[in-house]
Amino acid sequence: MEELVNNTNEEIKEDTPQEQIKYDYYVAIKMNASAKAYFFSTNISDLKIGEYVVIETVRGLELGKVDTEVLPMEKYKLTLELKPIIRRASEEDIANAKENLTLAQNALEICTREVKNLNLDMRLITCEYTLDRSKVIFSYLADNRVDFRELLKVLAAQLHCRIELRQIGTRDKAKIVGGIGICGLPLCCSTFLNEFDGISINRAKNQMLSLNIPKLSGHCGKLICCLKYEDDAYTELKEGYPRLGTRIIYNNEQFKITSMNVLTRQIKLENSENVVFVDLDVVKKCMKDNKYNEK
Repeated sequence: MEELVNNTNEEIKEDTPQEQIKYDYYVAIKMNASAKAYFFSTNISDLKIGEYVVIETVRGLELGKVDTEVLPMEKYKLTLELKPIIRRASEEDIANAKENLTLAQNALEICTREVKNLNLDMRLITCEYTLDRSKVIFSYLADNRVDFRELLKVLAAQLHCRIELRQIGTRDKAKIVGGIGICGLPLCCSTFLNEFDGISINRAKNQMLSLNIPKLSGHCGKLICCLKYEDDAYTELKEGYPRLGTRIIYNNEQFKITSMNVLTRQIKLENSENVVFVDLDVVKKCMKDNKYNEK
């Protein structure tokens, strides 16, 4: 199989430089049962959804499944350059991909054993072979940098192929493993998120959420990414609201604003004897009458 790919590439180099080939179509491809699809260019106009193709990624040759209809290149509006589809997948390609799953499981067991023997501080997450089995890729978690030079020597002697060890973060692990979020839907990172933005606890404060870190943390152990989705909306809705801690006179009593609900426009007022919930307009009227003092 490897020889076939090399011959194809040689023909392209001799006849037409690869960078000068014009592709008329593009299509979305999913790999390794991932929920996320990536666009690839092609000149094969009759690809069907669910059909398997061979593609080349930064990791090497992989088997992918067509996820959308073939679209004309004129509709592609992104600036990212697309890699081309190598060819339709043959029955041999599909059989090799299935066999690779078993080989990858065996390789993961071997690597896990050797990591334990060498007493390395790393936690293996996944193992994958490229379609042509020229390379095996291990992903792992580690708190610190790991010197795995001896591990590479041991694995190379047993697996007889190129070996790549990729250190990933906890968010990357959640993206790879997947799962169900607190909303009951598949994790955003394993479905559509391309980049991980820094999530600050200030977003939770801005949305007036209880600062219960375990409840605000996702499968990765970090603050949930969805804190950013409604943050701008809360910032906009809170315009014109009084600050927490503001003291006002209401029904001839002094109260302190302790919380608010920007969706229902209710303000919670408290003093040593009473707790009342008042509409925002009422609070604004009290403040307009200058019967308040800010904290």
